[in-house]
Amino acid sequence: MTDLSAPAIILRDLIRCRSVTPAEGGALDVLGSRLEALGFDIHRMTFSEDGTPDVENLYARLGSGAPHLCFAGHTDVVPPGDEASWTLEPFAGEVRDGMMYGRGAVDMKGGIACFLAAVEALLAHGPLPGSISFLITGDEEGPAINGTDKLLQWVAERGDVIDACILGEPTNPNALGDAIKIGRRGSVSGKLTVHGTQGHAAYPHLANNPVPRLMRLLDTLLTEPLDDGTEAFQATNLEVTSIDVGNPFVNVIPAAASAHFNVRFNDSWTADSLMAEIVGRLDEGAQVPPHRGSNEPTRYEIEWRDRPSHVFLTKNEALIDAVRSSVEAETGRVPEISTGGGTSDARYIKDYAPVVEFGLVGQTMHQVDERVALADLDALTAIYQRVIQDWFQSQAA
Repeated sequence: MTDLSAPAIILRDLIRCRSVTPAEGGALDVLGSRLEALGFDIHRMTFSEDGTPDVENLYARLGSGAPHLCFAGHTDVVPPGDEASWTLEPFAGEVRDGMMYGRGAVDMKGGIACFLAAVEALLAHGPLPGSISFLITGDEEGPAINGTDKLLQWVAERGDVIDACILGEPTNPNALGDAIKIGRRGSVSGKLTVHGTQGHAAYPHLANNPVPRLMRLLDTLLTEPLDDGTEAFQATNLEVTSIDVGNPFVNVIPAAASAHFNVRFNDSWTADSLMAEIVGRLDEGAQVPPHRGSNEPTRYEIEWRDRPSHVFLTKNEALIDAVRSSVEAETGRVPEISTGGGTSDARYIKDYAPVVEFGLVGQTMHQVDERVALADLDALTAIYQRVIQDWFQSQAA
């Protein structure tokens, strides 16, 4: 049997907690007991909102003074899918060939385990020169309404000021040390609906087909790029993710047609200015009739879905340098400073503190046989130890 290091033991215990969103599954109990043994003040709170499941969260802090370094993450995981398809049980935390298997191994119970193991190792040699905290949610993989956003508000209301934050999401595409994320693009989603007049397909002059009109409007959104990218971010990208008519009959012209879309935008835009640009393009396109049919302007409506995620870019050099130098020292790699990928809970954290994301390799996240190399757990723990030490030193300088 493989002897497990401290981060691997913590991760095994976390994986064995079936914390599929929104269930807590015992994961916060595991964290809370270890943090309490270190002297952390533990706070567990459940947040609620109509139409969403209740979610339990954890905030733990050691120390009361500045500077205050926070580690943020989530213990909730996506469902395992067909458990019979897994090589090893998804909630057993078993090891084979130097890899620990389990749902959440990299996204992101592994990151939490490594940071906790790093803190335990440092505290074994004495107190830290400031405060350190864990801000852990159970609602990152779900609607993200009763998690980090509300937890940060609660922390602020009690008077805690976070000076810097590390988010332990899996940032590395191929190998530990590939990339650090210092920003994220924003995200806006919408549903575009075009209205027409239902009729018989053999008598199109008695109907008004919304499908070609919808295609015309989508063309106005897709033909011209929204921008060419900026110094820190790639170009804004609009993706049409579905087109729906809801028409089971081939001989009926539908009364309406709709399309869903998502835009990932850079710092050329705010959510409001981007939505205004989209509406402007649609209004212009609505005046141009399709190649056949009625010459009347197109009647459309747009519904903005969910809450927009706002673009951000961290410019706190002390935090970035602490992470970058620690990664280089422990891995020998010079990490890419990245702003790519999707959204994360950093979109909430950035309103309270500068935040940098660094965690494990994300190749198997959300997949069958999600797994992490035991060697990566040890290496990430060593990186986090350096980050903590270097950041506190930079604040004392």
